[in-house]
Amino acid sequence: MRTALPVSWARTHLWSRGRWDASSSEAPSSASWADTGGPDPGLLDPREAPADSETRKPRSSRGAFVAATAGVRRSGDAVEDFLRHLGGERNLSPNTVAAYRRDLAQFVEFCARLHVDPLRADAKAIRRFLAQRMTLGDARTSIARKASCLRTYYRFVVRRKLRPDNPAALVTAPKRGRTLPQVIRKSQVETLLDLPPGDDPFGTRDRAILEVLYGAGVRVGELAALDLEDVDFAAARLRVMGKGRKERLVPLGQDGMDSLRRYITHARGRTMREGSPPAALFYNRKGRRIGQRDVRAMVEKYAKEVIPGGKVSPHTFRHTFATHLLEGDADLRSVQELLGHVDVKTTQIYTHVSRERLRKVYDQAHPRAH
Repeated sequence: MRTALPVSWARTHLWSRGRWDASSSEAPSSASWADTGGPDPGLLDPREAPADSETRKPRSSRGAFVAATAGVRRSGDAVEDFLRHLGGERNLSPNTVAAYRRDLAQFVEFCARLHVDPLRADAKAIRRFLAQRMTLGDARTSIARKASCLRTYYRFVVRRKLRPDNPAALVTAPKRGRTLPQVIRKSQVETLLDLPPGDDPFGTRDRAILEVLYGAGVRVGELAALDLEDVDFAAARLRVMGKGRKERLVPLGQDGMDSLRRYITHARGRTMREGSPPAALFYNRKGRRIGQRDVRAMVEKYAKEVIPGGKVSPHTFRHTFATHLLEGDADLRSVQELLGHVDVKTTQIYTHVSRERLRKVYDQAHPRAH
């Protein structure tokens, strides 16, 4: 009887210091594997393989099993070294490191199912992995990120002299489709900002958060990480720690500063509990530093009242912030700095949004448009 490669062990090993994405653990059907050029079901752990796997002859020897298992262990160690490198030496954000961890865990599991040492995987194996993820429904942006992750990982592996070449350098990821970000109309923004009740400490908090999201264009993670000392009332600005732990100073308008002053003076202390971290600017209902999920849930709650059926997130306010600036004739470089974008190309998507909106206004309003 064949001993199957312990896919579940690979998961546990890689994720003992991280989070496993449960949505990625399901085994595709035999048809899916065939479509993607993935492993034959006969190579899967019998407990996780499609039902027809019992009819196939075992194709791996005990020696191949031992070699592949050792490869998974070595690769797991290399992955952990790589992730420490990203978080420490390259100062990438915890969210980025977590995304790379998920991507690499999926790839190592895929290699384990193939009985392939991840450190010795070739370009063909990487292409099959990306094809499998596409068949499982991953978005093009997700596939592109996984390809980028593997290129960066194997570049690290080559520098550590764990292999001589970078197999992912030969792999072309699918092009990302250009999806224009959703933007909230100015009238809708005003309505949204007026929704939180002013006679409740958490309503006062919510108003301040919405003002900061729209008035400063910060990311949700940046907002959640704000401390009380990051608010500079004299200069009317916020000190924000962005991606890669890069600090930037973001101005905030009078309405936003007034909302923050009202929250800090009259409501912040009432949202704290025994044991609350004293430095945090915003707290959730348990008195802990507010989390990204807390902010998303709050934004969705109010947005449903103004934009029924619309998918509004904290990041929608960031898109809206940038688009409204450009519509007000702000130059692209200034918007780039306010958003904390490293590359101006990332900011240019908002120029397309403005053009689309201008075209829509023209088509609706000009008598010669049709």
